[in-house]
Amino acid sequence: MKALMLKEYKRLEMTEMPEPQIGPDDLLVQVKACGICGSDIHGFDGSTGRRVPPLVMGHEASGVVWKTGDNVAKFHAGERVTFDSTVYCGKCFFCTRGEVNLCDNRQVLGVSPGEYRRHGAFAEYVAVPQHITYPIPDALSFEHAAMIEAVSVAVHAVGVTPVKLGDTAVVVGTGMIGLLVVQALRLSGCARVIAVDIDERRLHLAGELGAEICLNGGKADVLKAVRDYTSGRGADVAVEVVGNTPALQTALASLRKGGILTLIGNLSPKVELPLQSVVTRQIRVFGSCASSGEYPVCIDLLARKAIRVDPLISAVAPLTEGASWFQRLYGGEPNLMKVILAP
Repeated sequence: MKALMLKEYKRLEMTEMPEPQIGPDDLLVQVKACGICGSDIHGFDGSTGRRVPPLVMGHEASGVVWKTGDNVAKFHAGERVTFDSTVYCGKCFFCTRGEVNLCDNRQVLGVSPGEYRRHGAFAEYVAVPQHITYPIPDALSFEHAAMIEAVSVAVHAVGVTPVKLGDTAVVVGTGMIGLLVVQALRLSGCARVIAVDIDERRLHLAGELGAEICLNGGKADVLKAVRDYTSGRGADVAVEVVGNTPALQTALASLRKGGILTLIGNLSPKVELPLQSVVTRQIRVFGSCASSGEYPVCIDLLARKAIRVDPLISAVAPLTEGASWFQRLYGGEPNLMKVILAP
């Protein structure tokens, strides 16, 4: 089969490799669409350490069941599906508690630090266990279905955040996940969502997708604006979707006393946390990792257009053009959000 292989850092090549072998509980999926994730771009140059060449990346995908293992009963060849990016065991302490994103034996498609090594979906075919696979309705395009992994990350993050009806929330970072978080927060009952970024186009999208107030962090006094909009108190909830010190500190400072901070951004391995601000104002801090069983809900939300992904897709291109699209995304080309590759 043809696959887009990360041969070495910053070098992707189309290559021929054997069709993946499947076990008795696995499916072989013919990939129809696979999104380039921001984490793939950061892995492209080795900066995260989580993608080690040679590797086929890609974990936001959808397709058609091509073959089924001997024990597979609930899927059949030709069925339209998507699948989780986390391969969990279903047997460890965390899996039995329903916290499959924390599985002791987890693997991640297209990610390869040590025991995580598993080829992903920038290929004609990918092998996945049936227990991480979900059918998708005919009305949902493969391109939109490939966005379900990203939607699930946002929905999971809002799910672990104790949002109350009528809350005001600040979202710092309006990239792909941030724009999905804006929508998920509105669905969860937030009366007002304030979006913060330094990219005017992303802020415009945030406004289209449900943010009532959009603040350019490079131009506006974000903290004063948030206080003005909240009668001087600060926001009830802040979600940080960048993963660096300035963004975290902006999110934290925007909160009222007793507020809630949820961290999704994972760009930097370490950040500076103003400890006294957290302790003396009794800020509750939550971390959110991947997703944990939200796929069926997310499929329904996309099918009903309760969450919109169409404005976030910048381009759909053949897999053979994948290397050039990676270069464009890595170079920070303006107005590019999500690029989806079609094998």
